[in-house]
Amino acid sequence: MQKRLLVPALAVGLAALAVPVPALAQEGPALDLSVLGTYSTGAFAAGGSEIVTYDPSTKRVFAVNAEAGVVDVIDVSDPANPVKHAELDAAAALGQDGATVNSVAVSGGTVAVAVEAPVKTDPGWVAFFDADGAFKDAAQVGAQPDSIAFTPDGSKAVTADEGEPDDDYAVDPAGTVSIVDAATYDVATADFTAWDEASLPEGFRVFGPDLTGDDAVQRAIEPEYVTVADDATAYVTLQENNAIAVVDLAAGEVAELLPLGFKDHAAEGNGLDASDKDDEVDITAWPVQGMYLPDGIDSFATGGETYLVTANEGDVREWGDYSEEARVKDLELCDGAFDGADLDALQADEALGRLKVTSTLGRTEDGCYDGLYSFGGRSFSIWSADGELVFDSGAEFEAVVAEAESANFNADNEANDFDDRSDDKGPEPEAVAVGQVGDAVYAFIGLERQGGVMVYDVTDPVNAVFVDYVSNRDFTAEPAAGAGGDSGPESIAFVAAADSPTGRPMLAVGNEVSGTTTLWDITGDGVPGGGDPSEHPTGDGAGALPRTGTGATGLLLGLAAALAVGGGVLVAMRRRAA
Repeated sequence: MQKRLLVPALAVGLAALAVPVPALAQEGPALDLSVLGTYSTGAFAAGGSEIVTYDPSTKRVFAVNAEAGVVDVIDVSDPANPVKHAELDAAAALGQDGATVNSVAVSGGTVAVAVEAPVKTDPGWVAFFDADGAFKDAAQVGAQPDSIAFTPDGSKAVTADEGEPDDDYAVDPAGTVSIVDAATYDVATADFTAWDEASLPEGFRVFGPDLTGDDAVQRAIEPEYVTVADDATAYVTLQENNAIAVVDLAAGEVAELLPLGFKDHAAEGNGLDASDKDDEVDITAWPVQGMYLPDGIDSFATGGETYLVTANEGDVREWGDYSEEARVKDLELCDGAFDGADLDALQADEALGRLKVTSTLGRTEDGCYDGLYSFGGRSFSIWSADGELVFDSGAEFEAVVAEAESANFNADNEANDFDDRSDDKGPEPEAVAVGQVGDAVYAFIGLERQGGVMVYDVTDPVNAVFVDYVSNRDFTAEPAAGAGGDSGPESIAFVAAADSPTGRPMLAVGNEVSGTTTLWDITGDGVPGGGDPSEHPTGDGAGALPRTGTGATGLLLGLAAALAVGGGVLVAMRRRAA
């Protein structure tokens, strides 16, 4: 059954803007993704499968199993039947009972594991293993190494040392980036001591309950995720700071800080669904600035230029008695702000009242707020190497989800409730991987809350094009151990055709909530080894959950027709009956 969704303009003195649904090629997407096979830890909502990486020499996936505190080594030589081969117990190898595994990377048969200390504010380690699981050596790095990546030549492992405070904010270590020589295990530490509040670039967020002392800036910086563009340069997301750090690997120092600025949700194509209490899909222009606050990051080069691709998740700093988060309805808004909008109407639950924003920005000297800043961009972005925005997917993620999974739009990853996350980062893009397929370059973005993967052709970075949306989540079942399919994609590893066990490109997706690692086959015209998935020698994911998609083999997106009526907008989209 279809319903027409009426999205009236809110009487707040703003012109509501239509959100276009991404257009699809008439013949369907350039790629077709189908499930090959899934390995399940059986752990639900316990971090059973988080960060994944792939070793082409052994045809194995290494997956962080936070619930067990190890790295699961999964044999995917037959990707239709992935099986656990072994596990890497870094805590035992280091003699550190209670240590936590956060990330894993592999290069040339060497596996590097980022290990958080039993007391997370203490320095952590990188533990090195061979591909068969034999412990080689370790190096001590900064507090809470949260992400790790090798340089292309395999000579260095680089960690983003997040340095989060303890639970009551009594201890807050400095964030750092560690550069470990993979042969000698020597460590160079790139820190942020070159900056203080006065010298930080404009727009760089430094905030928290304690900004005193000479190390205040360093303690307020929290590196999140690292991508190594080449043997000379790494780029690290500083999520809470809404910025990216450029790291000179040879010099062992942070060369530059790149503030990312804000996304104008009142601009055409940048709307969002801001309420979980309006009982409808309402992707509308609002007077809100979105902080990108990216988590995952990847990089690629084309035309002699390096580009950075970010998953704009959003994150909130809240430890002990401190929290930056507030709902719009609980803030005192300044009279006359927001283009003279009716503030009572703006702060209603069905409008912006429920939306979560930061209390650290937009407050005037009079104590009222003349600006609202929400968490995350609900999008992915492409940036130049010097931090200029090249492309942003706008409101396309929410528009696609509204069409493809309308009855479960903006659901959480632990429940199927409609519209549950609209007030809080929406589908929440978390993971991103970039890979070349044939002559084209694609970005694959995992939606942590909604559960699927967005696919974009980024061959021309300025004019990136939506290709498809796929999901292995089953909304007919309540999420639980062994039920509901994949939920909570935390990381994506792209496997090139030359390295894949099928001879075709492949994705490995680590799903944190469902505790599953799922392999996706990539086929289609122009894809090496492409063709009809039903003809694949490894099978087409027999027994897999029904595929949700927006391409020729999935659900087709309808066109969103926007009609201005009396200052309002009529948006027609398919939606299942409740």
